[in-house]
Amino acid sequence: MARYAVAIFTSAFLLFGVQPLVGRYALPWYGGTSGVWTTCMLFFQTALLAGYGYAHVVSSRLRPRAQVRLHLGVLAIAVAALGVRALLTGSTLAPGPEWRPLDEHAPVLRLLGMLTWMVGLPFVVLGATGPLLQSWFASARPGRSPYVLYALSNAGSLLSLLGYPFLIEPWVSRGAQTWAWSAGFLCFGFACVACARDVLARAGESSPAVDASAPVEEGRRPGLGLTLKWLGLSGCASVLLLATTNQLSQDVAAGPFLWVLPLAVYLLTFILAFARESTAERPRTALLLIGSVALVAYAHKQGPNIGLLWQVLFYAAALYAGAMVCHGALYRLRPAPRHLGAFYLWVSTGGVLGGVFVNLLAPVLFRVYWEYPLALAACCAITMAGMLRRPSQESLLARLQRVLRGAMLVTVSLNMALITAGEQSRVRYSERGFFGVVQVLEQVPSVPSQHQFTLRHGITTHGWQFVDPSKRKKATSYFTEDSGLGLAIAEQRRLRQAVGLPAGLRVGVLGLGVGTSAALLEPEDSLCFYEINPTIIALARGQQGFFSYLLDARGAVEVVEGDARISLERELERGQPRGFDVLALDVFSSDAIPVHLLTEEAVALYLRHLAPHGVLALHISNQYLDLLPVTLAHARASGLFATLVYQESRADALRSTWVVLSPDREFSWGPTFTRTLSSVRRLSLRGPPDFTWTDERSSVLLALRSVVWERLAEPEPPPARAEPAGP
Repeated sequence: MARYAVAIFTSAFLLFGVQPLVGRYALPWYGGTSGVWTTCMLFFQTALLAGYGYAHVVSSRLRPRAQVRLHLGVLAIAVAALGVRALLTGSTLAPGPEWRPLDEHAPVLRLLGMLTWMVGLPFVVLGATGPLLQSWFASARPGRSPYVLYALSNAGSLLSLLGYPFLIEPWVSRGAQTWAWSAGFLCFGFACVACARDVLARAGESSPAVDASAPVEEGRRPGLGLTLKWLGLSGCASVLLLATTNQLSQDVAAGPFLWVLPLAVYLLTFILAFARESTAERPRTALLLIGSVALVAYAHKQGPNIGLLWQVLFYAAALYAGAMVCHGALYRLRPAPRHLGAFYLWVSTGGVLGGVFVNLLAPVLFRVYWEYPLALAACCAITMAGMLRRPSQESLLARLQRVLRGAMLVTVSLNMALITAGEQSRVRYSERGFFGVVQVLEQVPSVPSQHQFTLRHGITTHGWQFVDPSKRKKATSYFTEDSGLGLAIAEQRRLRQAVGLPAGLRVGVLGLGVGTSAALLEPEDSLCFYEINPTIIALARGQQGFFSYLLDARGAVEVVEGDARISLERELERGQPRGFDVLALDVFSSDAIPVHLLTEEAVALYLRHLAPHGVLALHISNQYLDLLPVTLAHARASGLFATLVYQESRADALRSTWVVLSPDREFSWGPTFTRTLSSVRRLSLRGPPDFTWTDERSSVLLALRSVVWERLAEPEPPPARAEPAGP
């Protein structure tokens, strides 16, 4: 069995190791949102289905010798394709610039095409290996159950997923990862050859395998009812997995660290359910499901007020309980080894249907992430269905416990649905697309002076505007005159006036929100927004009449649609540097800046668009990620001076943290910064940075650590402040 175990374990390790890797290549080009990963998951599920379909047809239609020759031929083609790509492009997996998105209104098909080009054939071959080699093992060694190999496959997948964010992503560059993965694929090929030799040596000697423990008789073909149960159970688990990933990615950050955790929990339930049936024992699983759904409802209601660790634990517990319900039922309905290929094929088909529902149908049917509470409710219903079967010789106490568990399942399901529905009472507009859920909420309508409309992405507020005409043009939320951006604009304007230069600033803002930054303009100023989400652009331009900052702006306002970094790169390619006096980074995917917009390469790009004395204003407010060390590392690498501006919440402002980077050491020592209501600190690093972010190497995991304040030094201002020679 050793050779089969090595081949299957290696294939599963490579299969799930490549998923976060290609996701990292896709994320920067497609907006840094949860939609990128769920689309990737749809591709992976579809490619896995293709692999299972191939394995099922091959194992059921061809003799062992023909199976071996065909599979080794396909494997050789996959290895050759990787080698040819390495010779032509210098990388076995990395996509070329020709795959950058061209139309942000329909990114899904282009992203699927890019993934097919990157790993389509190798992924199908790896996906087919598990069921095909288990079939070879069953035919070569009749009487021995191959299901232990299935558990081993899931163990390899789990080890790969858990190892990626902790051992690989923080320390190994993307390029090195692609070469290491390709070397592993070559080793996997040699392991397959070893298994093939065993099958060829035993061909004709073996008889059909028998698994006495399987609940379906060897000679009976699984019927339509059983097949539909396989589809329903696997589809429900898939929807719950993707919906959980959507929730975490939108509420916290999009990145491999939070992608692989739900998938790892999902696979863990497969391992435990198929290793021992008692692990998925119904009463225990029902109690876990009841408790976890109640905790998720609490977390959903509290939003960002609870810590990241608790959010992740609550969502992971609910995913574990719900997936264990589904996978435990799948194990109880497993077929004999003769129908192993069909079983894997239909389970994989159910997973694909779940992905299609979340990625294609749910955005059309729902304006918010309704699939998450619905998936939890479905898991509760499956548990209820199992509890309706009254065990023989059930005692009165056991019956009362069973009824109580059923009542509690109904209660927590309804409570989750009511909380989700109750959140919509203040919603006046909701739109869901590839870039997440965008909502407009009406706040304090009973108090005219505080009546406002608020834009929310996920659970995070992205700006508001008062309805009162006397306050409608006032800069609010994160962009007040005392915010980091407001101070940077005011100081640049003061410096121009001090040296007698013509009025008029050139300002750029990456991220539009409701367009609040436009309220900081003077008539001679110009402002260019970069925004990827067409829904945000339409709302900021006055659609539905909620927001009017762009319409009311005193200066000239331009909006460039598309990913901000790609748009800035294209402007440089056309020889059109903007020459911004102030360039602000305010792009958020819910509560976090997409990583690709805060790497060393991204900062270098921003600097090329600045005027000689221009400044960068980086909005790094975040509930869970500490981005200050990253920005200070970039300041040191770029030779810039950093000023931290912290604004407390008040009637017209939200708590915000900005870092202003300037080539002028004395930029933040003037009266603009000294007379503000905000807290201002000039910071630098003592010693080399603990970590930094680059396009090749970046990790959200490292940003979860608290900043080491002892390594930050605040330089003292000089005794006398001299006016600069120029702005």
